[in-house]
Amino acid sequence: MKQLQYLVLLCAVCALSFFSVDKAQAKVHPVPTVYMFGFSASFADSTIYFTDIQTIDSVWYDEKISYIEARPYYSQQLKDYFAASMMPNRVCIVIYALTKKEIEKKYLKMKRLYSGDKKHASYDIRYLTTNEFQFKRFPHEEQ
Repeated sequence: MKQLQYLVLLCAVCALSFFSVDKAQAKVHPVPTVYMFGFSASFADSTIYFTDIQTIDSVWYDEKISYIEARPYYSQQLKDYFAASMMPNRVCIVIYALTKKEIEKKYLKMKRLYSGDKKHASYDIRYLTTNEFQFKRFPHEEQ
């Protein structure tokens, strides 16, 4: 019984320390270039979309948690593109990296996941070029 109480207390302390991240301690700074691509899928059909790998300049990056500050904004841009193309209700995500080599590795991994084996062969994979869709930089104002 004491071990269970100790375990619960330990989990509570870990959870509190995880959620009490102070914004002042976070190292949020602009990075000159971030590489990004978008991915879109729908539960209603088997069509999957990939955007080209694109370069975004002057993105604010939180070094402590390895996260770009406006990531939901970029996902929303892709979602809005599909909504305007009469394809609402698509799940859109963006995948990013700080180096070109790293993003190319992630891009190939995603492509292999959906086109590599017989289990996922039923997907219709389509690609959006930068002429069709391009991410716009989030206009961040320094606080």
